[in-house]
Parts: sequence; C-alpha cells; structure tokens
Amino acid sequence: MVRNLIIAMFLIVFCQTAWSAEIVELQLQDKLDEKRGFCIDIRGHKERAKVKKGLQAHSCYSYQGTIAVDQAFDRDLLKQGLFFMPAFDVCMEAEGYFKNAKLMLNKCSDEAFQKFELTKNDMIKIKSKPEFCVVISSKKSRQGGGGTPSHLIRSLVIEDCLKVDRKYSTWRVNVVQ
Repeated sequence: MVRNLIIAMFLIVFCQTAWSAEIVELQLQDKLDEKRGFCIDIRGHKERAKVKKGLQAHSCYSYQGTIAVDQAFDRDLLKQGLFFMPAFDVCMEAEGYFKNAKLMLNKCSDEAFQKFELTKNDMIKIKSKPEFCVVISSKKSRQGGGGTPSHLIRSLVIEDCLKVDRKYSTWRVNVVQ
C-alpha cells in the first residue's frame, strides 16, 4: 500500500513537471532563403513525424502562432546539454564524430553522442568533441510538402566548426508566447 502511494505521488509530481516545461524551438539566426526561418525539425509532419528518420532543418512553424511538436525542445534540459523533444520522448544524438554525421533521435541516455552545448557564441557543439557543431546545409533548399509559400527543407549535419561559415551554424532559442 505504501509502495503504491509513493509511486502515485512520484507520477503526479513527474507529470506536473513534464507539463510545466517551457517549450522552445531552435532557429538558425540567418534566415538564408526562408523568411520564416529554419528550425531543427523531425522528418515527417508534426504529430506524425518519423522519429527513426532523424532531424533536418525545416521552415519554422512558429509563424502559425505556436511551436509545432516536431520542432519543440524542453528549454530547461537544453541548459543541461540535453536536447530533449518531449512530445516524442527522445533526445538529439550525433551519428558520430565525423564530418557530415547525421543528427538522429533516440531514447535519452547518458551517452556522449547525446550531450550538446549551446555555446555563448550561439553554436550547438558536441560537449565531448567541441570542434564539431550542428550545421545547416549550404546547398539550395528543397521544397517541402506544405505551407504557403511552400515550406523549405535543408539537411542538418555535424561539421568541423572552424571550416563552416557561421551563418550556417549560429542558432538561437526562440520562445513563442
């Protein structure tokens, strides 16, 4: 009986904490060829996003007035180096420590591939390998499936920070009220 009461209390506190998390999007500072800006996004569409396909850069949905679930990160956990997407219960993870490594999504763990830092100079770097950062492709955008005008998509990878133009690797945390 006592055990069940403790478990119930834990679940109540945990659920209240999860629901009170501030949700933010991670937006590239330079708008490039997308006036709505580019955000880190799960491949697929909003609630139907395909977690197993990893991350991309996509037109930010915040122009619609809210942050979409497939672009939503927990702000408090970002400060701790965990890029957690609560709607899907997954964390951003580097495929590896090499040029053009993809950004994947997996169950959150204490693995080094999941530990990132949003630095003072607004770059997202891998904590254990700070020479590598999250970069949006410099190649021309491709059209997505929705929006007016059509949403735009670019690849999102890990690159050597010193070899990339900062307009492709400088991010900001965007809060939508």
